[in-house]
Amino acid sequence: MGFDLAAARANMVESQVRVADVTDYAIQDAMRAVPRESLLAPEKAYLAYADTEVEYAPGRWLLNPRHVGKLLQALAPRPGERALAIAAPYAALVLEAIGLEVTRLETGDLRSPAGEYALIVCEGAVAEVPPAWPEALAVGGRLGVVVREGPQIGRALLYLHSPAGVGRRDLFDCAAPLMAGFEPERRFAF
Repeated sequence: MGFDLAAARANMVESQVRVADVTDYAIQDAMRAVPRESLLAPEKAYLAYADTEVEYAPGRWLLNPRHVGKLLQALAPRPGERALAIAAPYAALVLEAIGLEVTRLETGDLRSPAGEYALIVCEGAVAEVPPAWPEALAVGGRLGVVVREGPQIGRALLYLHSPAGVGRRDLFDCAAPLMAGFEPERRFAF
């Protein structure tokens, strides 16, 4: 008897996502439908629905399901919007299932995306947000990212681009691993 991934996916939404106050039905329905295990090597498929971050490539992690749901809900995705998923393959699949047009940025220069987007999401933590990310937001655009400076717990942040400029709001604590290449700069001190 094999591991029932469909049952695990439904259980993930019921026991991790909904109980974390993710009340957006479009996000819940998309998370019930998207095969998260398809993003992992076969020997890691059983971890797809666990309440943990899972490394899908060297230095790249899928954010745990609860935090992906909370981050996406804060971003308030709407069908037809143009989105950018930076090292965020699961969030990209969920957004596509909701009806957004998603560009994936997994390789190359992740710090300097081209284009303008209504929504940008990153599943890995960064020590600091590259300036080009909020600059790539259209007016009314939203950016969701986890900022983590070193070993302490990070914070999920929401950046909003209004006509007056870009503002930021803290969302929730999050211990997502730092993405390779986005660690804190080492500084010399006496």
